[in-house]
Amino acid sequence: MTFDDLTRRNMLRTAGIAAAAALTLPDLALAQAGGPRAEGQPMPEGVDLPEDPPAAPRGRSLGIAVIGLGDFALKQMLPRFGEARRVHVAGLVSGNPTKLNRVGAAYGVGSASRYSYDNFDRIAQDDAVEAVYIALPSGLHAEWAERAFAAGKHVLTEKPMALSSRECERMIAASRRADRRLMVAYRCHFEPHNRRAMALMDRGVVGHLRTLRTGQAYRTGPATPLTNWRLNRALAGGGPLEDLGIYGLQAALYLSNEMPESIAASTFRPAGDPRFAEVFAHVASQWRFPSGAVAQLATSYDSLGNNFAEAYGDEGALVMNPATNYSDLNLRVEGRNAQVYDEGDATVQFAGELDHFADAVIDGSAIRTPGEMGLRDLRLIEAIYTAAGTGRTVQLNPDGTMRG
Repeated sequence: MTFDDLTRRNMLRTAGIAAAAALTLPDLALAQAGGPRAEGQPMPEGVDLPEDPPAAPRGRSLGIAVIGLGDFALKQMLPRFGEARRVHVAGLVSGNPTKLNRVGAAYGVGSASRYSYDNFDRIAQDDAVEAVYIALPSGLHAEWAERAFAAGKHVLTEKPMALSSRECERMIAASRRADRRLMVAYRCHFEPHNRRAMALMDRGVVGHLRTLRTGQAYRTGPATPLTNWRLNRALAGGGPLEDLGIYGLQAALYLSNEMPESIAASTFRPAGDPRFAEVFAHVASQWRFPSGAVAQLATSYDSLGNNFAEAYGDEGALVMNPATNYSDLNLRVEGRNAQVYDEGDATVQFAGELDHFADAVIDGSAIRTPGEMGLRDLRLIEAIYTAAGTGRTVQLNPDGTMRG
């Protein structure tokens, strides 16, 4: 199934599913009127700002405004702009004026293109900003994507695309109304080891696929929903599945080249642990594909760290461990086609992602990780939570919507 095969009818079929799936998630104890809001935070520790602004790329370059100056944006994405060939930092958006001005000066962003969350809509008149990159907590992606489209800007949003399929559909509709591009920042699609793994599986390197296993976990330190947004239901959804587990979900799909036809699942939340007052500690699911292959996915915020993806067939196995980290990844094939693959520096995934987005906007090329992919994944996440909440195996349509 290609993303172009998704019809309006199929997209609207999940309109009521998000509400049903939400019933299986922990209750939000700290709900706020009007939903969550973007708010400025202090400068994270350990940020290394450039002494001199990065040089602008030669030739045509896409001007991007970064929305949200948190740890990931400051330590991973902003430094990669200097490694990309077709993008530059044209604007910044933050609710902390001190941080905004420090980062703006470091990256050569003039004061006129430094925006707060309150005056963001003025960006519509900023011709230097052609697109935005949304690095806010997940529960804010839909709102800020819609606002960016209303301002006439293209959108690259962090994963997960949103916290419900309904929000994803709204974002896709807003993109189409504005005639602007929408891309999800699924960085592993631009990482050399994962790209090689996809190509190897396309070639049938393990023979007929029988089993997939993925795991992503770490043990979060002492925190509460007030001190760590990843533990806040309104900002993070169910917890580790949307944050870490989505990498395993993605790997199961791009290594199998199939959509599951059924999903069973379970969740766990320890009683009395303030870290998990609103989100799950563990989420696991079992998938069955039309070919007969099965997948086992597990993710956790409360276990020893792991990050792996394994595909076993009747002639061999493909093993990635670590599979989706920022750097230092490992890939090997066992069995008839045994080989160890060294695909070089994994950190090129960030610049590759940015340049792919620029190519799509400037040249009109196809997007490898479009909004429809994000919608598909949220449908599967909703199916996982529904299966766990009901204790039943959920049957799926080819587009990821739940049957019945």
